Amino acid sequence: MVEVTTELEETNMPAVTLPDGSQRQYPEPITVAQVAEDIGSGLARAAIGGKVDQQLVDTAYLIKQDAELAIITAKDDDGLEIIRHSTAHLLAQAVKSLFPDAQVTIGPVIEDGFYYDFAYQRPFTPEDFQAIEKRMAELAKQAFPVSRSVKGRDQAVAYFNDIGESYKAEIIADIPDDSEISLYQQGDFVDLCRGPHVPSTSHLKAFKLTKLAGAYWRGDANNEMLQRIYGTAWANKDQLKAYLKRIEEAEKRDHRKIAKQLDLFHLQEEAPGMIFWHPNGWTVYQQVEQYIRDVMQTNGYQEVRTPQVVDRKLWEQSGHWDNFAENMFTTHSENRDYAVKPMNCPGHIQIYNRGLRSYRDLPLRLAEFGSCHRNEPSGTLHGLMRLRNFVQDDAHIFCTEEQIQQEVDTFIDLLFEVYQTFGFPDILIKLSTRPEQRVGSDVIWDKAESALQQALDNKGLNWELQPGEGAFYGPKIEFSLRDSLQRVWQCGTIQVDFSMPERLDAHYIAEDGSRQTPVMLHRAILGSLERFIGILIEEHAGLLPTWLSPTQVAVLNITDEQTDTVNRITETLQKQQIRAIADLRNEKIGYKIREHTLQRVPYLLVIGNREREAAEVAVRTRSGEDLGSMPIAAFLDLIDADIASRGHLVLED
Repeated sequence: MVEVTTELEETNMPAVTLPDGSQRQYPEPITVAQVAEDIGSGLARAAIGGKVDQQLVDTAYLIKQDAELAIITAKDDDGLEIIRHSTAHLLAQAVKSLFPDAQVTIGPVIEDGFYYDFAYQRPFTPEDFQAIEKRMAELAKQAFPVSRSVKGRDQAVAYFNDIGESYKAEIIADIPDDSEISLYQQGDFVDLCRGPHVPSTSHLKAFKLTKLAGAYWRGDANNEMLQRIYGTAWANKDQLKAYLKRIEEAEKRDHRKIAKQLDLFHLQEEAPGMIFWHPNGWTVYQQVEQYIRDVMQTNGYQEVRTPQVVDRKLWEQSGHWDNFAENMFTTHSENRDYAVKPMNCPGHIQIYNRGLRSYRDLPLRLAEFGSCHRNEPSGTLHGLMRLRNFVQDDAHIFCTEEQIQQEVDTFIDLLFEVYQTFGFPDILIKLSTRPEQRVGSDVIWDKAESALQQALDNKGLNWELQPGEGAFYGPKIEFSLRDSLQRVWQCGTIQVDFSMPERLDAHYIAEDGSRQTPVMLHRAILGSLERFIGILIEEHAGLLPTWLSPTQVAVLNITDEQTDTVNRITETLQKQQIRAIADLRNEKIGYKIREHTLQRVPYLLVIGNREREAAEVAVRTRSGEDLGSMPIAAFLDLIDADIASRGHLVLED
């Protein structure tokens, strides 16, 4: 046990302040691990890192002067990050153990796990995959101590070249030559890393490799293709089991699989990152779009439409050409350069500028379902979730500085209302501030960031700061949904922009007769309509609420004797704007019911001779619930109430 003094004396002995405010003073420099042991043996066994003056460090880190210290265990978020980073190194050690000729490259932590990229002469096989995971478990059980050492840059380059790790040597060679390079060793495996890491591989007890993929060295398609192994790691087996169960459920809900089952849309190589909407999918799309259109009209927005292709000069004025050019599709015609719009904002300013505006015209809210194109890397494209062509529920509010507060407040209320309608009550909020690459002065950014923070604080909302993550033209608030599988999707945003209106010469006449530049608020609720529909499909596992379902009612006959009745009832429903179909196929009624249930049709109306004679329909739901027989008028009342509730009328588990 390290000796602890109860009174702080004026010496060079380090005083350690713990999270509860208590202090411990030691007669000489002391490691994080030794402080943990001083507090208790249980904590010492659980400690996998420390946070010294807000900096994450290894348990072997030596505290030489007064410091604030938090002991990190697997129960902490930071601890989970350390475990995942360390498991990436365990993966690399296992690969090198089994395949000595493989070269290691990079292995970062990602959401829920990690990956590591390898250069190897042949593709890894499924059998290799299993062997690697097995070897990882064996190495973890050997409880290798993990130690840190430091080399100069040139020393480190020479070291990795000597052991045949040219990729590591290339990474280090790009680091400034006066830098110290930290290396971590476990067993006979040494890796370049900033750290921190667990003190021993024995702390790595709950992990699983998940998939293999290809990845270009340094993300450049001109470089060689590497093999990327993904994995997940958790604090304990129970957390791992729960995560794998969520992943299994997410795979069942994959919107691409459901889209194929329900004939919603498809993608093909000739148009990468762009959607071919089928009638069923386009019906869903139109319902979402019309709902948002109604919301916008009710809340004082005017809908506009702007061109898809605009001269380069406008994009240079707006700042996009200098800051976003690599993501833009461009074309050339008659000695002029053009770009396909990646954003709608410059076009909206052109509409604003047509005519002299007064302060009495503000706030002016312009909305557009704007089709945007962005040249996303092909490797990042993913169904509806990441596209090159997408439509935003975009709007821009032109207002005075004094109106920012009220407009942001009103927008936040509107956003929460929309998300609740779609069944997402759990909203995460982040405030993103100025990035390194930006337009506008620091004074302008100070004003913009202050306005957004004040709006959030005034509404009493919990939010997280994201320094440096703002757009190049202004800070933003990001609104993310948490779905039923605990996944987080960033959708909504509102951004204060003092720069672009000035760059594009937007003005209004103030009350005192002076010309002033309006503030521009960029805002979206769903973000991309395509992506939001993908989220909806996965959230509901294809069981979309009745108001969104492509087919709301299937009317089924039992024999040919009910053909006329089925057609008449189907026509009656269609005249009431119900999306109904008649199924008159010569199939058994049980087969038809199963098929339409698999197609997620909310209501099935079965008509036999008894129903025909009684002028009723037998009503079933897609969950198998039998609602009994009722007159068609009663069913119309039922489905109208369901549609009007937008999914809040629960008729099934």
